[in-house]
Amino acid sequence: MADVTLRDVARASGCSVATVSRVLAGTRPVGAETARRVREAAGALGYRPNHAARALRSRSTGTVGLVLPQITNPFYPALVRELTHALHADGRAVLLADCDDDPVAEAERIGDLLSRQVDALLVIPAHEDHSREAVASAAARVPLVLMDRGCGPGIADSVAVDNAAGMALVLDHLAAAGRRRVCFLGAAGTASTATERRTAYAAGAGAIDPGAPGRVALGDFSVEWGRAAVDEVWDARPDAVVCANDLIAIGALQRLQQLGADVPDEVAVTGFDDIPMAALSAPGVTTVRQPVAELAAEAARLLDQRLSGDEDGPQRAIRLAPDLVVRESSGTVDAR
Repeated sequence: MADVTLRDVARASGCSVATVSRVLAGTRPVGAETARRVREAAGALGYRPNHAARALRSRSTGTVGLVLPQITNPFYPALVRELTHALHADGRAVLLADCDDDPVAEAERIGDLLSRQVDALLVIPAHEDHSREAVASAAARVPLVLMDRGCGPGIADSVAVDNAAGMALVLDHLAAAGRRRVCFLGAAGTASTATERRTAYAAGAGAIDPGAPGRVALGDFSVEWGRAAVDEVWDARPDAVVCANDLIAIGALQRLQQLGADVPDEVAVTGFDDIPMAALSAPGVTTVRQPVAELAAEAARLLDQRLSGDEDGPQRAIRLAPDLVVRESSGTVDAR
């Protein structure tokens, strides 16, 4: 069967081709009764828009490129899901690219998406410094929003959680629970999330214990590092292990249990992000919950504003407030 065309819908609805085009594209207001007839005719005939033809006419593909540092991190699939919903609600499709935490691969993925004529880009930078050139170059060509991580000021619009506020929630909770020998297990990389979380720990942990800012072990955002990091700090016998993300926290919890440490009575464990594994571990991990749905909605809103004509307005940096989710891994102990 031949594809149904706008002319077929026009003939069935008794309207002009131009009117049918306006109704189905939503480009100009049309009377309610006329719009109803057009949509009913399109539905009855099984009309499907030809996106390729529309792209040629409008010079817009209706697609947004999304570049992730590592899809295997469980935080990102949840974010991709919310972003897909938010962008589809705006009539836009998503092209996904994973750079495996490699800035060189990231630059190649960005270039590939631009060659496919995406209307805009969403980027979670792999590296705060080494991602900057490719991201800045892309931002000069299409609307671009940085998510979750940054790569320096003056690059593009950005939306992320307030990492310092999240770390303050953790430290306040541990102090109120009477923890006094606190340590930090973080990531050594220069991703802005790693830098901001360890900086916030160093700034706030001294209020609990003057020695706490110095009790730091740095590796990467992985379960394997969480297990290894416990061995690096265990001689100090910490009574709380503050982890830069939930993967590290889950690895730390596993190793502490192997060592026979009582969690949470002997040592508390906290994470950051609130991935599903945090609630499913035994005990459940106290963590900082990122507002993923709000993060996606704000990113989609920023892109829509740029794509709708506000291309030259001032850059916007949005920081969203996190929540503390208290679970069994932190418990409470008497003040010491």
